[in-house]
Amino acid sequence: MENFILRSHKSKLSLEHIMHIIFLVCGLVAVISVLLISLYMIISGGPAIARIGVLNFLFGKVWNPDTSQFGIFPLILSSIFATSIAIVVAVPVGLFTAIFLTYIANNKISSAFLSIVELLAGIPSVVYGLLGAILIVPIIFKIQTMFSLPTGGSLATASIVLIIMILPTIISVSVAAIKAVPKQYYEAALALGSSKLESVFRVCIPAAKSGIAAGIVLGVGRAIGETMAVMMVAGNAAIMPELLKPVRFLTVGISMEWAYSSGQHRQALYGIGLVLFVFIMIINTILSVVLKKGNIKK
Repeated sequence: MENFILRSHKSKLSLEHIMHIIFLVCGLVAVISVLLISLYMIISGGPAIARIGVLNFLFGKVWNPDTSQFGIFPLILSSIFATSIAIVVAVPVGLFTAIFLTYIANNKISSAFLSIVELLAGIPSVVYGLLGAILIVPIIFKIQTMFSLPTGGSLATASIVLIIMILPTIISVSVAAIKAVPKQYYEAALALGSSKLESVFRVCIPAAKSGIAAGIVLGVGRAIGETMAVMMVAGNAAIMPELLKPVRFLTVGISMEWAYSSGQHRQALYGIGLVLFVFIMIINTILSVVLKKGNIKK
């Protein structure tokens, strides 16, 4: 009997040791992959940015490969403005929808709505772009005609499409984060005399803020990295952004010109990719710092 117990104990230890090694290898692969991608982007895009000049590249207002002018400031502003508009609108709408599905709607409505949200999250971006071109662009077209502006795709159209695209992600992740909060928190707040809204917004939402923040990060990543949908509705003009005028995003600049680019032009496109990569890193870093400070205060 003692030998059997010893053998089973040794087998458990060996299995734990093997699983520890597997997890360690997976973690190392993930870290090394990120480092290799970072190194590749720096090596590919860094020389072009240095040759053009950091200030000229980041703050130049003219993008014209034919005359070797590679200023991406209009592209940066267009991406930032559209992403900001999408986040400002989608985050509160998505959060309130998640609260409704978790605490207000009955189980049947909640499950049916979540199924629809998950379906929307899986739709390819080109379908969103097609629907935007068919349904949203004509509406913006009429507004542009009223103000005698160039008609077609615009920053407003792209922002609306991005809002629709990132809403399912924010809703689904927020619902999962809120449901992960123990029900005792909500019930205890009610027992202490808080109203339902106070219990949700002062107790449950702060407890779920890490998960909600993860949903926001995913939404920002999808918005700033989207290509196909915005290419179909933004107008694709590399000019300073205005709400009802055509714009070009950073991602669209790469996808539109990659096939026929060469030499310094292609290196400049690598530079755009490097700028996008740095943007995402900065966003993730800022959010991590904010969340850590919030946990320390607690």
